[in-house]
Amino acid sequence: MSTAPFPYRLIATDLDGTLLRGDHSVSRRTRDALAAATAAGAAHIVVTGRAVPWTRPILDDLGYEGLAVCGQGAQVYDAGAHRLLTSVTLDRQLAGVALAKIEAEVGPLHLAASRDGLDGEVLVGPGYEVVGGLPATPFTDASDLWTAPLNKLYIQHPDLTSDELADAATRAAGGFVTVTMAGEGIVELLPLGLSKATGLSLAARRLGVKAAETIAFGDMPNDIPMFAWSAHSVAMANAHGELKAVADEVTTSNEEDGIALVLERLLAS
Repeated sequence: MSTAPFPYRLIATDLDGTLLRGDHSVSRRTRDALAAATAAGAAHIVVTGRAVPWTRPILDDLGYEGLAVCGQGAQVYDAGAHRLLTSVTLDRQLAGVALAKIEAEVGPLHLAASRDGLDGEVLVGPGYEVVGGLPATPFTDASDLWTAPLNKLYIQHPDLTSDELADAATRAAGGFVTVTMAGEGIVELLPLGLSKATGLSLAARRLGVKAAETIAFGDMPNDIPMFAWSAHSVAMANAHGELKAVADEVTTSNEEDGIALVLERLLAS
């Protein structure tokens, strides 16, 4: 690899389906490529839909001590200090209105909710299936959802696909909440206007880095705002078609060191 400066000052990577392989690990090749890029002058920042409690174990395993954007942009987290720097919460009254409008459109939903804070638990209602077996706390009384500040609500439908549910939810309640699809089985209701780009821009400002100096990697429609914000965007081979359609390039899959392939090319140029 060349010792020339890396052409971007910031490398923004999604976690699931992008930096992480299916077993939630990061390959040695990808770790080495990121280390080489940071040694050449870039900063690496994780930008994930996971809230901090679901992100922290991954970052600790990586030895990651920088800033991380969590909760679809709601949280900026200092991994080295284990400190939450910013947090945006969902207006629970608006969220309740949004849920009612969506259920009027598509019928009853299965629900989960992510509570705010460093140790905010994920509450999971009857019928909701947590993707990836992540830790969650079951509830049976829907009123439990509204007793503490929330980052987001998760919704699932017994019959609709995630794409169909996200489209229907946007039509029904897009004026009250932001609806995003972060993977099959993962449709989320967020504070209106919030996206990964929101949190990434805040974190980049703290680092003194501009959008024009950023390369971003992702795999799902929730990465579209981050791609629009960044100077160069790279979709994984396993990415959703909507994301590939707006990406500047497509690399190999998360199982085939897609991030490393791009970084190695840039380092060698």
